[in-house]
Amino acid sequence: MLTKEKLKNIELIVFDMDGTLLNSSGEIGTQTVNLVKELRNHGVKFTFATGRLHNAIVDQAKLLEIHEPLISLDGSLIKSVYSNEIYYESYIPQKYVLKAKKLADQYLLKIALCHADYIYFGEYDALIPQLLQKFGAKYKETDNMHALIDTTLEIVMMGDYKDSIKTVLKKMSFPHSIGLRTNYYKTKSAGKFYYLEIRKKGSSKGTGIDRLAKILKVKRKNVAAIGDWYNDVDLLKKAGIKIAMANSVAEIKRLADYITKRDNDEDGTAEFLEMVLKAKK
Repeated sequence: MLTKEKLKNIELIVFDMDGTLLNSSGEIGTQTVNLVKELRNHGVKFTFATGRLHNAIVDQAKLLEIHEPLISLDGSLIKSVYSNEIYYESYIPQKYVLKAKKLADQYLLKIALCHADYIYFGEYDALIPQLLQKFGAKYKETDNMHALIDTTLEIVMMGDYKDSIKTVLKKMSFPHSIGLRTNYYKTKSAGKFYYLEIRKKGSSKGTGIDRLAKILKVKRKNVAAIGDWYNDVDLLKKAGIKIAMANSVAEIKRLADYITKRDNDEDGTAEFLEMVLKAKK
């Protein structure tokens, strides 16, 4: 239950990005921008927890004048905006990056290596920027993928043959590969392409909140999280106050202490921020 006392004690607010803080045009509502700045004067801290790359959320953080570290790539990286200090990083072991590259060559799949600032791809995978749906990401072609294997946060493999992706999925999963987290899916908007995302196990938006709360010395019960999608389940479970957008999936709404009446295209985050500001005053 969301009480005035809980709202008054909030010290940190964590925003999911797409479908939550950002509208369909990728913009933050004017009311939210103003409320964030006003709430900061009441001692509230802010950050993002997103599946986006770090460099894809820096502009939004600067717009909101956020100085707290940002949680990117679903908890694989926690990094500051201005000093570029890294507080946590979850790099995939080199042997698995090499294994994935070998399997991609063997099964004729396209492969990209996601780092904090760029998504790297080889000369034969030039279509990756068009096929890979990583909002706001910057892409860079390289002729030396081997030089990038020690700082890879996520591997993305894609192809138009389901069986090939499924075979690689099996080879990159337990017991053939240990300590990795895989995500297989098909996207309609990019045609009949199948995708496999690979990260090191143990990182999520939820673990990101745990780590950041310790860094900022904030009790989890005084952390509020706002989300809308399936990958926000861990985020809300770890937060003391759980907020779902009006456009959220059912799983998120079931977890929520409060569901906004406005969706992300109506600046729904501002609705919750107004409640916090009222309680703070």
